[in-house]
Amino acid sequence: MSRLDEILRVPRILRLSLKRFLPRGLLARSLLIIVVPLVLLQIVSGIIFYDRHWSNVSRHRANALAGDIAMILELTNKDGINRNQKAVFDLARRTLDLIVTYKPDAILPNTEFVPSGNLENTLARSIAEIVQRPVVIDSTSTRDRVIIDIQLPTGVLEVSANEERLISSTTKIFILWMMGTSLILFAVATLFMRNQVSPIRRLATAADNFGKGRDTPNFKPSGATEVRQAASAFMAMRSRLERQIQQRTEILAGVSHDLRTPLTRMKLQIAMLDRNTEIEELSSDVAAMEGMIEGYLNFARGEGTEERQLVNASDLLEEVTRDAARNGAAVKLEIHDEVELPLARNAMRRCLTNLLENGGRHGDEVALTASRNGRVLEVFVDDNGPGIPEELREDVFRPFFRIDQSRNTETGGTGLGLSIAQDIISGHGGEISLEDSPLGGLRVALRIPI
Repeated sequence: MSRLDEILRVPRILRLSLKRFLPRGLLARSLLIIVVPLVLLQIVSGIIFYDRHWSNVSRHRANALAGDIAMILELTNKDGINRNQKAVFDLARRTLDLIVTYKPDAILPNTEFVPSGNLENTLARSIAEIVQRPVVIDSTSTRDRVIIDIQLPTGVLEVSANEERLISSTTKIFILWMMGTSLILFAVATLFMRNQVSPIRRLATAADNFGKGRDTPNFKPSGATEVRQAASAFMAMRSRLERQIQQRTEILAGVSHDLRTPLTRMKLQIAMLDRNTEIEELSSDVAAMEGMIEGYLNFARGEGTEERQLVNASDLLEEVTRDAARNGAAVKLEIHDEVELPLARNAMRRCLTNLLENGGRHGDEVALTASRNGRVLEVFVDDNGPGIPEELREDVFRPFFRIDQSRNTETGGTGLGLSIAQDIISGHGGEISLEDSPLGGLRVALRIPI
């Protein structure tokens, strides 16, 4: 690996790691786009406010308090022996909200004072610059008060100041303002983005229902211009597809119906002829053509013309199994879960019947299994026949495709059974696939969303 590849590989790994934590919904992602810059803005604003405003204001307030203390010391000659000491202390209480106490012969601890926070640190620097005396500050032991002990030559001067003199009220107001505006902006953004995402959700639901063969008659374009354009394009596409399906259905039905009449005449004429090898071959060809026409009719009848209705899957599977038994096929039925889902009942019955007949033609053991897997109904049709090679499992869904070695015209196959089944399952928004069967043959797996 080159150096460039290593450099490019790191961002790719980071992107993949971040994808795990990113929300999947459009609304959540849109809100994340709004919230992340908002949080970053709040952090930057807080840092700027703390560094500039809060620090400057706190320093000015600390200097003002230190100046008041210096004035008290000046009025008492800084030694606490002035006879006007009591009057000065009373004046400080009334006018400056300072409780001043003089402790004669007291000595501060010899240990160096270490401020415990920004407030104590700022105040200690101001007193050191203005008063120029050893000081000990306690802002934690007394609620809403800051105790300042200043060492004098004859004792300790204790000053108790209101904490509000050092802390600016604008700090709390600024924090509340930031939090309040952020919540309001987030609420407004949530309502706005919800209104923008809702039309997209309705469009996705309509497209999903259309893919599953379900109708959404009340769907109308709404939302932003781009969303309306997408919705209008979807409705035009839906109308075009429905028209094409309807036209193809009518053409197939008409052609198949018209071909039945000459085929019937041909069968009658062949029946009146003397039996020989050529007549048998011709009769076989006519039977094959009749089977193809019947397949066309079945295909046409399954093309989205049948209304969906709520169907109990167990009842439908039991009905199909009974029909197969009357036709001589032994089908083992296993139903693990009771499921109700909207289906085109006749089309789905025709699909399952084709698959069971297909399995019965190529094996002497057929199993039909149904179970629920989350929001999907799984139906498996297994047989113990020769199966289908893996490289041909995509080709067998093409109309009229047959595997000569195992599924030729002599076995009754027309090459339309799996193609019809695929169209029916796709019309329900499901999937059909071919897999190896536990019975040793072929497994046809149907997965239909509930």
